[in-house]
Amino acid sequence: MAKSSAEAVLDGDIKGWRRILPFLGPAFIAAVAYIDPGNFATNITAGSKYGYLLLWVIAFSNLMAVLIQSLSAKLGIATGKNLPEVAREHFSKKTSIFLWIQAELVIIATDLAEFIGAALGLYLLFNIPMLPAALITAVGSFAILELQRRGFRAFEAGISGMVLIVVLAFAFQTFLAQPNWGEVTIGMFTPRFEGVDSILLATGILGATVMPHAIYLHSSLTQNRIVGRNDEEKKRIFRFEFIDIIIAMIIAGAINMSMLVIAAAVFHTQGVVIEDLDIAYNGLKEALGPMAAVSFGLGLLIAGLASSSVGTLAGDVVMQGFIRKKIPLYLRRAVTMLPPLVIIASGVNATYALVLSQVILSFGIAFALVPLVMFTSKRDIMGSLVNRRITTILGWIVVVIVVTLNLYLLWETIFG
Repeated sequence: MAKSSAEAVLDGDIKGWRRILPFLGPAFIAAVAYIDPGNFATNITAGSKYGYLLLWVIAFSNLMAVLIQSLSAKLGIATGKNLPEVAREHFSKKTSIFLWIQAELVIIATDLAEFIGAALGLYLLFNIPMLPAALITAVGSFAILELQRRGFRAFEAGISGMVLIVVLAFAFQTFLAQPNWGEVTIGMFTPRFEGVDSILLATGILGATVMPHAIYLHSSLTQNRIVGRNDEEKKRIFRFEFIDIIIAMIIAGAINMSMLVIAAAVFHTQGVVIEDLDIAYNGLKEALGPMAAVSFGLGLLIAGLASSSVGTLAGDVVMQGFIRKKIPLYLRRAVTMLPPLVIIASGVNATYALVLSQVILSFGIAFALVPLVMFTSKRDIMGSLVNRRITTILGWIVVVIVVTLNLYLLWETIFG
């Protein structure tokens, strides 16, 4: 039997930079969650209101994301199981059912943000009313899911191609915006605030960075993709997957930073605060020309479509993992489309709906993060890939930061 390219790497038959190629992909799918339309609104508001001030928050968020996604990927490699499956084995049946229900609600909220973002992208690009745009989005998301039936490589390639389009779109806008690179550098490496509002906005950026469904999904993407035959191979697989995570998170971070940088260069310098994506689109059109606006709308559309499909896959993982049930992927896609379609048909402001979805997400983060750090810290579960002591300490610090910030954001949103 012919060796797979991954087996050839593990056996030492492939040398040099080509060794990483068979292991690229899973992190790019998980990273899509970090550039969903919910991030667009937060980053553009931050840039237009405070200039380059909060760039360091995005940089710090990305470092947290690298740690969290690496723990999730490592769990799949070490156990051959995803996070919901491990949770089902170690928690009671009632707890597993509760975790499944909250995970499904979180994924519906995620889908709301992504669906509305893609529909808004179509509306801005082609002036299609939101409801017809949402129906077109539905067709597009079904087409993307069709890639999965052709194998994980086809799906990974499709999603990676969509991420590349988003990268090019924002690189083009950044080029046109001509930001002050000196101030960009200061903003990236100098933690500071300007008043209580900037702290709240930073909380929004940090708190909304960690997406529960990306944590569940990443462990599923690595659990059986390349199976280590012994502890040493599992360690090598994780080292390669960590490179995949670093590359994907750098790309996601660059996209998020570019949103803030563009808003700072175009809107903050004019004293204009942008809190709606359609106003951002029109503002870019006026300041930088039609092509800048088109690239913004295209980035929003593609990010929404890609992240929506990834959310559907995550829903499949949590149902199978927590309660051992499975429904056809297309049926799941159809069911999760209903809440966004109802909300869009009701005429709710799209940006407000995006903010609302982030509030709902806040409820689910602890239920993914706490079990993840807990399980990856246990040698009887992880074997030789168990966390080092410093990794566990950092993991719990991230849990405390993210959960505290999300509770604060939740409080401010409801009572502030």
